[in-house]
Amino acid sequence: MRTTSRHRAAARTIAAIAAVSLGAACSDNGGSTGDGTAGNYPDQNITFVVPFSAGGPTDTVTRMISEPMAKELGAKIVVQNVEGAGGTIAAGDVARAEPDGYTVLMHHIGMSTAPALYKNLGYKPLEDFEMVGLVTEVPMTIVARKDFAPATLQDLVTHVKANAGKVTLANAGIGAASHLCGLLFQDAAGVKLQEVPYEGTGPALTDLVGGQVDFMCDQTTNTSGQISAGKVKAYAVTTPERVKSLPDLPTTAEAGLPQLQVSVWHGLYVPAGTPQEVVQKLSDALKKALADQGVIDQMAKLGTAPVPAEDATPEAHRAHLDEQLKTWAKVIADAGVKAS
Repeated sequence: MRTTSRHRAAARTIAAIAAVSLGAACSDNGGSTGDGTAGNYPDQNITFVVPFSAGGPTDTVTRMISEPMAKELGAKIVVQNVEGAGGTIAAGDVARAEPDGYTVLMHHIGMSTAPALYKNLGYKPLEDFEMVGLVTEVPMTIVARKDFAPATLQDLVTHVKANAGKVTLANAGIGAASHLCGLLFQDAAGVKLQEVPYEGTGPALTDLVGGQVDFMCDQTTNTSGQISAGKVKAYAVTTPERVKSLPDLPTTAEAGLPQLQVSVWHGLYVPAGTPQEVVQKLSDALKKALADQGVIDQMAKLGTAPVPAEDATPEAHRAHLDEQLKTWAKVIADAGVKAS
């Protein structure tokens, strides 16, 4: 990632956090009192920080749930995109934000992989955040520019092995879900490819559609529309079962690469020390949003679904993150990826 982009992203987040904190301090209505009680929360706008670009899959999921959550909470939710470093810039900024419930992070599987990928992460996932609840688990797809020669997943494996130095594999940067899926693909195929990192899968997919890169792994929330419209060539979905919205797309197991299976879970976080009453209000609003028929229908169109209500809780979220941290530490080590 370019240093200038990183600095701009960090500056935008710091400014937003400062504005939210100032508003809380100046509010005549109390807000979160800072003494472990929820006060009148929420009595001002809430910022949902997305660590990836607008239009990407994490951004899409965030915007799906923000409106029904805002309705339930009785406050406006503002979505802010802060790209860079596989989501670690935004996560670090939120970890250091005022623990009052007005700065909320939506992150995906990258929260569990970052400690194995970054030497100087600047935060500890289990210690520096309160978990609000899991949101959804999204399948990934292997897609290519529509004029890419391989016709099937097995053809793709054969092609990349014969042209490893020429084939370009796009991703959203180190630690992003697309990067992790790409690592698993290369490991399963037994090949090392030329990787092209972007600041989010939104711009990566745009370049894929435009023919600037050859192929990538990306979530169904980002690719379903492009696949259905015939703008990209799709090879497989990386889950044990087919996706209802893409019934003709085989699974990786059906297509001959059963060792490539991965899905991308999302969850909401607030800084450690946020009053438990506030965390619970956010978790309750999340459950309501995930039960909203409009959200269910939108997610179905994009090949995913809300998690069960029992997983949209702080306790379930923390247990899942703990397990995933251990799982991905081993996967990344086995893949030979060195922390940067």
